[in-house]
Amino acid sequence: MSDTRTTLAIIGTGLIGASIAHGVAASSPEMAVRLFDAAPAVRARAAEVLPGAVCDSLEATVTGADIVIVCTPPGTMGAVGAAMAPFLKPGAIVSDTGSVKGAVVEALAPVLPAHVHFVPAHPIAGTEQSGPDAGFASLFQGRWLIVTPLDRPDPAYQAAVETVAQLWRELGSSVEFMDVARHDLVLAMTSHIPHLIAFSVVATAEDLETVTEGEVVKYSAGGFRDFTRIAASDPTMWRDVFLLNREAVLELLGRVSEDLTALRRAIRWGDGDALFETFTRARRMRREVIEAGQDIDQVNFGRTPPGR
Repeated sequence: MSDTRTTLAIIGTGLIGASIAHGVAASSPEMAVRLFDAAPAVRARAAEVLPGAVCDSLEATVTGADIVIVCTPPGTMGAVGAAMAPFLKPGAIVSDTGSVKGAVVEALAPVLPAHVHFVPAHPIAGTEQSGPDAGFASLFQGRWLIVTPLDRPDPAYQAAVETVAQLWRELGSSVEFMDVARHDLVLAMTSHIPHLIAFSVVATAEDLETVTEGEVVKYSAGGFRDFTRIAASDPTMWRDVFLLNREAVLELLGRVSEDLTALRRAIRWGDGDALFETFTRARRMRREVIEAGQDIDQVNFGRTPPGR
């Protein structure tokens, strides 16, 4: 009897790929899952901790697969697409999880065969952890998933778009559709710029000569502590993000730099009104984030105080 189950191939077994594997095992146990990672040591660990069949080659992973999700760093996706292209079956759906969409579309779309459907997507979820052990089934629950479809009105492609959207809904995500350029500008503000600032602040603290690194670590207040959490994110992925989304990042970074200059001027000249007005607007944004369900309104952000 032939196996009529849908086969999902996951390329890359870091936080996102591992979490997809766990989530599919929980929400769609009838789906056959295959996994691949380019690093042999990572593949070995994935075979120990992840549900699904870990394959030793890209060819074995994608051959005959109905859906392929590329979960590798954005800068590698073009090469991954070219390597797997000869083995993709007609009608297969190829998607990705990159937090940059314009550059990923430019890299993947030209190298994929015409007989497959490429549906770019981006889960707005993550932690600072990486590797197969970092994955967990609930990562995407209650989080946004943005699909940035190509301009292909044919029914087969539109059905592929809905298949990708439904897969993420079953993982617990709320699905939104957006064009590529809009996605990259929005994510530059909500994710990429905050990460860049965190990387910069933490690196500056490490370089300070007037304050020792031990003092910075010992007396880390909430703000700096949260910066260090963000700055612990995967360096390879974030290097790729900033290089591939440079136009949107530079556009918004220019605005942020101007606003920082204005705050610097207000502090220098003792302009308390300007500072108060800026801080009040920022505080209002925090309330809007909580009301939108994007964070929790608990003391210390729900963290357990030390010693409890």
